[in-house]
Amino acid sequence: MVDSLKKPGFEELRPGIKVPAKETILTPRFYTTDFDEMAQMDLSVNEEEFEALVAELRNDYNRHHFVRDEEFEQSWDHIDGETRKVFIEFLERSCTAEFSGFLLYKELSRKLKDRNPLLAEGFALMSRDEARHAGFLNKALSDFNLSLDLGFLTKSRKYTFFKPKFIFYATYLSEKIGYWRYITIFHHLNAHPEDRLYPIFKFFDNWCQDENRHGDFFDALMRTQPQFLNDWKAKLWCRFFLLSVFATMYLNDIQRTDFYEAIGLNTREFEYTVIEKTNETAGRVFPVILDVKHPKFYERLETCIQNNENLRAIDNTNAPKFIKTLKKVPYYLSNGVQLAKLYFIKPIDMTAQHGQVR
Repeated sequence: MVDSLKKPGFEELRPGIKVPAKETILTPRFYTTDFDEMAQMDLSVNEEEFEALVAELRNDYNRHHFVRDEEFEQSWDHIDGETRKVFIEFLERSCTAEFSGFLLYKELSRKLKDRNPLLAEGFALMSRDEARHAGFLNKALSDFNLSLDLGFLTKSRKYTFFKPKFIFYATYLSEKIGYWRYITIFHHLNAHPEDRLYPIFKFFDNWCQDENRHGDFFDALMRTQPQFLNDWKAKLWCRFFLLSVFATMYLNDIQRTDFYEAIGLNTREFEYTVIEKTNETAGRVFPVILDVKHPKFYERLETCIQNNENLRAIDNTNAPKFIKTLKKVPYYLSNGVQLAKLYFIKPIDMTAQHGQVR
């Protein structure tokens, strides 16, 4: 029998149903958009490529992939203490992100069905994949005697409204960074099977191809709307979303080095690889990418990490709320300054390499 002290406690809505993690600026977001604007989009500029990508999604290459095998059928009580805690948090964050994608894509497919059927079909097929991923992750949580009430999550989360072009930038990057995260973890554990903490990682090879196809879908979709890629505003917004996605991942993951170390990864090396690969991939469609090899890029992110550690330390004191807020102000301001300086590092123009979309 495992000592109960080695099993971290999580607040539960009811027995076995975990209270969702508190929403913060770093947690996965739920999105909604302008469905009318989306329905009116003309796909003819890049319709041939777009139709080919929808055909790829129809093939459903992973329809038989997400089947649990006998390796799952055992007790996982030997994963305990801090490792158990951070692994459960990893499963929850991943499940929440996949479920967020499912909700957005499903709603888009429903709203666009009669007005833009090709676009609606693409979203319906991607929602199928996201639901499958979320269900598989939630089932994995049950191996640790917990699960998420996805219905409760649907109703309790705040929804962020983004115009379609912002949805495209954000979800494209989310899918592509998901691909690079999963494939990097898979290759590492394939080379070091002794570090494979849990069998879900064996599924990441085929799984990440879903993420890659979804990213390609948004790549093709953005190319049908050249105004989202060609002007000076597009360059500014692409920089903003690249920085937002990279900074969010970096700040999140460095807080959770115990998880990556538990599977034999160096967290910072993992971050550098994923950020650089995603940045490079984004350059195939975005007019600009970030100079992530600039000597100040990670230095400024590390300052934000130190600021966040100081903010958490303030939260853990017994000072009155007002005093805590005052003490936090310099660190919030410093984070804002660091991110602004990162934004204004000269970007790398990619239009000469792939030509402007007309």
